[in-house]
Amino acid sequence: MSQDDVPESLRTAADSDRPRGILTPSDRDFLLGRKTDYTDHSKKQKRNRIRRRVRNAVLDFSILFEYMEERDRETVFDPDDEERDAYTQGITDMLAFLHLGTMGYHTPFKDMLSEGVGKAEQRLAGSNYRMVNVEFNVDPVGQIDVDEVVDKLENEEFAQLTDEELRAFVRLLTMSDDFSPTETRAEIKDRVDEFADRVTESTEARERAVEELTD
Repeated sequence: MSQDDVPESLRTAADSDRPRGILTPSDRDFLLGRKTDYTDHSKKQKRNRIRRRVRNAVLDFSILFEYMEERDRETVFDPDDEERDAYTQGITDMLAFLHLGTMGYHTPFKDMLSEGVGKAEQRLAGSNYRMVNVEFNVDPVGQIDVDEVVDKLENEEFAQLTDEELRAFVRLLTMSDDFSPTETRAEIKDRVDEFADRVTESTEARERAVEELTD
């Protein structure tokens, strides 16, 4: 797989010149299929080394959480503007990897997520008395009534649309042969200023109405 064959969202992660992280440049070339002259034995050894490295990286996070200085942590999560999208994608994929990898694990992912967020909140508060309720549910999106959704859109009944309907409708829209991400992006950008102006107008109208009511 060449650099041009890599999906746009992975271009930064798959860059051959990127320094070593959990994976070495050689590991990345192996997983991306850039280097294929491995024997069956060397493939097995490579996979074993990658597994060990990932396992040790997971253990390293206990040390990072407890002992990495705050300024260093903040620097890690402050990427350059040109790398921000790729970094956000990396964080998202890291969570996806953890969720997928802990399927069937003896401790449910949601319990570890809840405990982890709770520990972070206690660290922020500087107190073990800081307790939070963390909710995490995976609810599958079911079948939607397309006609009903379209009717709501035509009637500008946006508040009546559910999150489930919105997610399913957007996914169906992207599956259409007539959908063009490039054209859609350009059209939406052209309307952003108009939308912002209308939002400002509505805010100002509300403030005037409140002033009249409270005078």
